[in-house]
Amino acid sequence: MHNAVDLATLVKQPFELLREIERRSATAHSGASGAPGASEWVGVGFRIGEERFIANREQVREVLMLPEAMTRVPGAKRWMLGIANLRGHLLPLVDLKLLLGSGRTSLRRTTRVISVNHREIPAGLVVDEVIGFRRFMNEEKTSTVPQTIVRCDRFLAGAFERGNENWPVFNLFDLIESNLFLQAAAE
Repeated sequence: MHNAVDLATLVKQPFELLREIERRSATAHSGASGAPGASEWVGVGFRIGEERFIANREQVREVLMLPEAMTRVPGAKRWMLGIANLRGHLLPLVDLKLLLGSGRTSLRRTTRVISVNHREIPAGLVVDEVIGFRRFMNEEKTSTVPQTIVRCDRFLAGAFERGNENWPVFNLFDLIESNLFLQAAAE
């Protein structure tokens, strides 16, 4: 183990001071200052109806405001809201709540679009609200999937529990790779 160095003794050695700060930062980030092997899971919290979910941050490219203009897609299911041009890229916009069979998302000032970070399938999921980043320790994860009102059980991969809060993990890749999502043409 590396002996702790008093930073004040390194004031006249800027390179060594930076190296010690970097070492401390890496130690803190790896969880070595806490329980051995502890690590952090980071996700993006969002709301569908009154329920909160969390998606792995690696599955979220960005969070956007609902665009003012979108083009309807003739012959598409009702949950396919349309296609929007966002910074020169066409992005299909999907009402996630309606896709899951739980009614239409009310368009309010809190409504957001989660742009899914998938290599092959572009998708913008319209949700009631994006709550922001949420950080959990791996020990807070449970494989128990809580009951939800929104019909999304098959896309949930466990949950994080902290105190009386429960955050179901919504796997966005499983959703957009599913037949439910890929069959956007109306019958």
